[in-house]
Amino acid sequence: MNEGYLSGKVIALSGGTGSFGRTFTRMVLDKHHPKTIRIISRGEVLQDEMEREFGGDKRLRFFLRDVRDKDGLIRAFDGADVVVHAAALKIAPKLEYSPWEAVQTNIIGTANVVTAALQNKVECVLGISTDKAVRATTLYGATKAVAERLLIQGNVGRHSTHLSCVRYGNFIGSRGSVVPLFLSQKEQGCFTITDERMTRFWLTKEDGVQFAIDCLERMHGGEIFVPKIPCARVTSVADAIAPDVPRKLIGIRPGERLSETLITEEEARHTREFDTFYVIDPEMPYWGYKPIEGGKSLPDGFEYASNSVNDMLSAEELKEKLKSCL
Repeated sequence: MNEGYLSGKVIALSGGTGSFGRTFTRMVLDKHHPKTIRIISRGEVLQDEMEREFGGDKRLRFFLRDVRDKDGLIRAFDGADVVVHAAALKIAPKLEYSPWEAVQTNIIGTANVVTAALQNKVECVLGISTDKAVRATTLYGATKAVAERLLIQGNVGRHSTHLSCVRYGNFIGSRGSVVPLFLSQKEQGCFTITDERMTRFWLTKEDGVQFAIDCLERMHGGEIFVPKIPCARVTSVADAIAPDVPRKLIGIRPGERLSETLITEEEARHTREFDTFYVIDPEMPYWGYKPIEGGKSLPDGFEYASNSVNDMLSAEELKEKLKSCL
């Protein structure tokens, strides 16, 4: 796909009122000049807020839809060139108590996105995934792992739609992340930390959105794209927000991990490294798969995990990235 691929395109964005969706919308409207962005979400209040936030930009269309409703998605995708699928239920502890809700949105909803895109002959579909999908220890992670498979295997068959995923870590300051929690706890005078050894991949929303846009331009269909991104210790996040606030250790929550993995040793066998990202090619290539050119194979035993990355952000570096949140 050529540079400027989104120019003049009709884009359908599921989960459009979320953290990723709003940042994607702003960046694409400002820099890529689409014909239309269709904001698809089930929250009418958030849609109303977003419409006012963007000053009633005539390039925005708001569709009150739930990804669980396949027929509604088929109508919403009619005439779309590109689909970006960011809708998901993601607060892991809540989903453990409501597993069927997670399955309906994250798995069945993704299957509906694939079906609706194929029926409308959409050019390309890009799913937004997470490090929690790798060696999943929570229901949320398990549903996102299945969602990845549904998208990648959606390429099977004789059709013109290309489907891929991006997989990355935590957005700094996104809803439900530790940054809003610490900002709230700062006022209360105590940070709760599960384990001081904990590390996570971190990137700004803008960096995550730009990576997704880049992948829309380079994808052939069938790839999982993983950016090279820095990591940080949870203690560094606390230091960046308020180093003098007392801390209370509360222990690791059920399903929580000390570190996160973006590429497993098993996946590394069919992964290629580029300058700023990795491409996980499908382990079971489907008929007609054409890998993007370039990249180099990874060494035996390679694993991309947050506790093994040399690029660990300091508190000062995090403070710079957190400016928009503080």
